[in-house]
Amino acid sequence: MAIFDRLRMPTFAGATGWLNSDPLGPDDLRGHVVLADFWTFTCINWLRTEPYIRAWAEAYRDDGLIVVGVHTPEFSFEHETPRVQEQVRQRAIDYPVALDNNYDVWRSFSNNYWPALYFVDPEGVVRDHHFGEGRYEESERVVQRMLGVRRDLVQVEGRGMEAEADWANVRSPETYLGSARGERRVGADRLSLNEWSLAGEWTVGAEQVVLDEPGGSIAFRFSARDAHLVLSRRTEEPIPFRVSLDGAEPGASHGLDVDEDGTGVLDEGQLYQLIRQPDVVREHTLEISFLERGAEAYVFTFG
Repeated sequence: MAIFDRLRMPTFAGATGWLNSDPLGPDDLRGHVVLADFWTFTCINWLRTEPYIRAWAEAYRDDGLIVVGVHTPEFSFEHETPRVQEQVRQRAIDYPVALDNNYDVWRSFSNNYWPALYFVDPEGVVRDHHFGEGRYEESERVVQRMLGVRRDLVQVEGRGMEAEADWANVRSPETYLGSARGERRVGADRLSLNEWSLAGEWTVGAEQVVLDEPGGSIAFRFSARDAHLVLSRRTEEPIPFRVSLDGAEPGASHGLDVDEDGTGVLDEGQLYQLIRQPDVVREHTLEISFLERGAEAYVFTFG
């Protein structure tokens, strides 16, 4: 934190657009405590922090807190403003959001992470920062100290996709599928923990794999309560898919975007929750099969 002790907050002048607000400049922010939150809408780590950011924005707005979300896209389809607008609507985000499609705001903060929080005092000095999930109590106390208030912390419970990870049982890491960052891809015969494979006709691009013919599938051997996959599509129509767990229907272990029989639909480009184990977490093989060509898969994440 020492490196930020006297660093003045950079401006948001590099934003390519704004949601929920007119552009905010130094004059608009002067005298306010500012919490800058860097995010991208497919990031599960950001999604699990968002209930806290929303709660703080509401609880401390009248005390002088301004939360500014900075949406810096990770994947190509996340640059599209209507997609970001839809995620803002779904997440009930009512604070200002700066669109950072060119990474100018990201670079001005010398940021490298999603999510990232920067805590700025009323004089415009960055007093603290935090990268990733957790540290919620301390972060809220930082906000309170800068505002000059002291009261009970807000009560937050993430639900659905935003629920806190079952960290004690996560044994599988974030795994990218594109050639730029992909790793641990093997043949389809037998998977060991955290290995994955493709079946069918796929094109491997830098940031994603793209299905060329109907019926292709992706298999992953994982160990975690939740399994997610970032998906998009190149077709005009939604693409139906089917998820299996160890070759059977997922049943009670189906995720939010999958029915008990394993069926689901790839519509919007976003993070899809495929599996949420309700009881004891065990090692399983997840397979997702697509009934039509054009599916794009980017990264598995777990929780």
